[in-house]
Amino acid sequence: MKLHGPAKRLTIFVGESDHYRHHSLASEIIDRARRAGLAGCSVFRGTGGFGATGHLHTAHLLSLSEDLPVAIVIVDAPERIEEFLPQLDELVTGGLVILDDVDVIRYVGNPDRTSRPS
Repeated sequence: MKLHGPAKRLTIFVGESDHYRHHSLASEIIDRARRAGLAGCSVFRGTGGFGATGHLHTAHLLSLSEDLPVAIVIVDAPERIEEFLPQLDELVTGGLVILDDVDVIRYVGNPDRTSRPS
């Protein structure tokens, strides 16, 4: 897949303990993004944060949270991201979803690790 120039970055902020049908919400979003053939998806685990409820989630040694913030980031062509958005309506019942314009400078995969959606 070639991706260069103007694109969209979709970022979904949820909690690590958020689930969809008895498994991780982040895993479900990754699986759906892969099946949709999107260019890529990464999940980042935060060490602390708070959201709309104001409840603080931290990874301090004495108060290990089981609900740390998670950011799921997907970058692809604008039309492909727009096509994927309706899936998030079903999946994300709490959290934050943002969409912003980006410019892709370089997107190159490792040919030895290339795998296609099944």
